[in-house]
Amino acid sequence: MVDDNELNSLRAISAPRPSNEARDRAMRAAMQAFEAKKVSVATQGSARPVRLTDKATKLWSGMMQKKLYATPALATLVALPIAGYTTVYLLKESPFSFGTGGQHATDAPARQRPQEAAPSQPAKDIGGQQASVDKKMDADEESRDVLADLAPAEPAKPEVVTSGGKASLGGEVRQESEAFAPMAAQEAEIGRGIVAAPAPQSAGRVTRDMAAGANSKLMAAPSAAIAPSDMPILQEENRDRFEDFRTNPVRSALEDPVSTFSIDVDTASYSFVRRSLKEGFLPQADTVRVEEMVNYFPYDWKGPDTAETPFNSTVTVMPTPWNANTRLMHVAIKGYDVMPAEKPKANLVFLLDVSGSMNEPDKLPLLQSAFRLLVGTLSPDDTVSIVTYAGEAGTVLEPTKVSEKDKILRAIDTLTPGGTTAGEAGIKEAYRLAEKSFVKGGVNRVMLATDGDFNVGQSDDDDLKRIIEEKRQSGVFLSVFGFGRGNLNDRMMQTIAQNGNGTAAYIDTLQEAEKVLVQDASSTIFPIAKDVKIQVEFNPAKVSEYRLIGYETRALNREDFNNDKVDAGEIGSGHSVTAIYEITPKGSPATMIDDLRYGQASTDNGGVANADEYAFVKIRYKAPNGDVSKLITTPVTSANEVSSFDAASTDQRFSVAVAAFGQKLRNSDQTAGFGFDKIIEIATAARGSDPFGYRSEFLSLARLASALEGGRQ
Repeated sequence: MVDDNELNSLRAISAPRPSNEARDRAMRAAMQAFEAKKVSVATQGSARPVRLTDKATKLWSGMMQKKLYATPALATLVALPIAGYTTVYLLKESPFSFGTGGQHATDAPARQRPQEAAPSQPAKDIGGQQASVDKKMDADEESRDVLADLAPAEPAKPEVVTSGGKASLGGEVRQESEAFAPMAAQEAEIGRGIVAAPAPQSAGRVTRDMAAGANSKLMAAPSAAIAPSDMPILQEENRDRFEDFRTNPVRSALEDPVSTFSIDVDTASYSFVRRSLKEGFLPQADTVRVEEMVNYFPYDWKGPDTAETPFNSTVTVMPTPWNANTRLMHVAIKGYDVMPAEKPKANLVFLLDVSGSMNEPDKLPLLQSAFRLLVGTLSPDDTVSIVTYAGEAGTVLEPTKVSEKDKILRAIDTLTPGGTTAGEAGIKEAYRLAEKSFVKGGVNRVMLATDGDFNVGQSDDDDLKRIIEEKRQSGVFLSVFGFGRGNLNDRMMQTIAQNGNGTAAYIDTLQEAEKVLVQDASSTIFPIAKDVKIQVEFNPAKVSEYRLIGYETRALNREDFNNDKVDAGEIGSGHSVTAIYEITPKGSPATMIDDLRYGQASTDNGGVANADEYAFVKIRYKAPNGDVSKLITTPVTSANEVSSFDAASTDQRFSVAVAAFGQKLRNSDQTAGFGFDKIIEIATAARGSDPFGYRSEFLSLARLASALEGGRQ
């Protein structure tokens, strides 16, 4: 118990005067809070704010129960440390948090928050011995300093010391724009991801030391903040967006004999499916695009002999492993492989997302490593530019020859995340640079790397599509590379890649970056044909029904095939493209659609030309710099048949196994009775040459899917 003499002594104590450092820190915190409150829209990748726990409440309640408030001086000694504890706790855990780790306060300014400086003194245990009242009233000097810092300021003329001067907030007032101009300029640089945000100093003064860590090869992974034990853990919202689509239906060859679609050499879906399975869950159906699964793998299809014909097609008809009463029509296309000596000069613009949500190990650090790998594959005469975007777009590197590789790599290494996502401004700036250093007869391409949404400027997919359609008229192509999870806008990536004469890939590991940007660098960067469309006409005399496996998002109208104004897919150097139809021969018991009562006369009257053909395959394409398409045709006859599935080539059988796997993940009715064990059996027998281990990894994924499906049941 505290006796009366001690209480009387406490009443006589005067509150200590505040120090200049305390006033500076208080004014700095107030200005930061004021600036933060002016922004109400959450930045991309922002974490939801958390509530203050009841630690401070319990502490205060305990003090009040002991009636320590009876003596004003003692109450001051007790209340001020509690207020200090609460302030520190709020600064750490409230929406004004300055912690790193890729999380930004909901109403924080649109830029990266620097990590909070470590306190110079350990926190006081207010309920323990260090917070007890000394009977002789000679508190130690450290405690007096803490109380002095927390005491209210006397009426004076406080000033805020910035990097550019002082702004007096009392008496003689200077212009705000003058006092805070250096801060505004610094914030603009941070918003573009050009410089790192400064770390706050213990005295509350602003510094401009932006070069710390700039020469490191990769940005260090942010350390996760440790939440109090009684704080509820909030599950981060998954904002991945994929296009909803329905699996292609079975169609009647008599009623609807023509199938038309754009080729697709994207691989994003396979990488996303792989990540899902490795994280222990079956992917959602709409994340699975079967054609991207099939086309992920390199195949040894027969290619053209000369560059005059940019690609060659091979068509094979074989039995279907999951249905004895149907057959598969396998269409394989191989692009001309440009030899290194024949490769045209490349003018590449790296358009890199450095917004706040990229502050995760599998985002910006992985992006930096990936593009370092890409630079290593380029020729000295190639040109690289770098544009970044966060709150606004900025040019980090003007067009630079790859012969100055160190300069390019330094520009990549110094990128730091922070801010919102002004993707539209970034796209426009990237195309401007690409056009500025345009290489006639060469490769001109913007390479966009992002984790998701554009939330500043035009952000609607259709609006972005129109922008890309306008820009592609300049002859500049666009490729898109996705990184990370939780904010991935795959739908947007597909839209702008398809309309920018480019490809879309998803990079989840450094190994995938090496595959996409090193092993497949030629096909990723160097186009040999654009606007490539396929149209297949089935002969109802031989085929009663057909079904295209995959390509749902690439479907075209029948009349689009001959319309050169309609955009389609691109084929790069050495690219292989595979399309598979499941067909039902005429008279097969697998027929699902009844014959038309009055339709037989058109096919049974002997007037059908080329009645022995299964189908007629037409491919239309343009040269990379051309505007007029050319046509390649291939009739499919019994000469294209193989007697058994095992008689098909190794690559054909493996591609069919992958197609079955994709359909299985999409819960397709056609493969409902075909187990993962059968898929694994086919893929194992057809693994063949596998120098990079892609097919072995597929087998591992199939086993994971089998185990997860069993667990779901």
